[in-house]
Amino acid sequence: MSRVSFEQLLEAGAQYGHLKRKWNPHMAPYIFAEKKGIHILDLHKTVIKVDEAAAALKQIAKSGKKIMFVATKKQAKEAVAERVKAVGMPYVTERWSGGMLTNFATIRKAVRKMSTIDKMEKDGTLATMSKRERLQVSRQRAKLEKNLGSISDLTRIPAAIFIVDVMKEHIALAEAKKLGIPVFAIVDTNSDPRDVDFVIPANDDATKSIVAVIDAVVGAVAEGLNERKSEKAASEKKEAAPAAEEAPAAEAKAEEAPAADEAKDDKAEA
Repeated sequence: MSRVSFEQLLEAGAQYGHLKRKWNPHMAPYIFAEKKGIHILDLHKTVIKVDEAAAALKQIAKSGKKIMFVATKKQAKEAVAERVKAVGMPYVTERWSGGMLTNFATIRKAVRKMSTIDKMEKDGTLATMSKRERLQVSRQRAKLEKNLGSISDLTRIPAAIFIVDVMKEHIALAEAKKLGIPVFAIVDTNSDPRDVDFVIPANDDATKSIVAVIDAVVGAVAEGLNERKSEKAASEKKEAAPAAEEAPAAEAKAEEAPAADEAKDDKAEA
């Protein structure tokens, strides 16, 4: 069964591309027709591509690796943040900071700065500062939180990146390609799909269209995480079982030891 149906995509308006004059010829394989000067995407292909992307993302999540979601456009940011946060994956819905991937060490340094400020607040260091200094530190903390708060738990470069609108997020796309990070993306008719490893042809301007795709892929990520959790629990249970079986045997052996000593004593007296 598909992750998202043709009917769901149709109702969400995922089929609507851009004006014909704005199209990218490399999107031709995903275009079904033209209507009133607007390209219409082939939703049958979209369904297949969503399933392919979801299967790959599920395996990445199951392996315990992180997937970064990038969606800074107004129509996508809130919907993406809400859904991705629920599965504990990093996301960027504010401004993409240049070097977020290619200069990851510097980004981590900025995240650690946030932690340092939090520590200063807890241990009372901030309280000893002047009102002006406290205000400056608070503003710095708020700015860091806005831009990097959603990736504060990301300790290493993500295993994959999911992008909504590759034209808008061209810097994120370029950085991912430079580092060889697999790219999953919603790609509209005006975009170039060649740098995307898993293309999902769909309307990247309508919130309903974006949500239909995001719900499908985030659902797959959640499944992968749940399977990982279940397998880990089963593995721990299996490891604990032999230990539980060995315990009674050890107790029995301990009980036999005094009996053997008594037998020796009886023999010696005889």
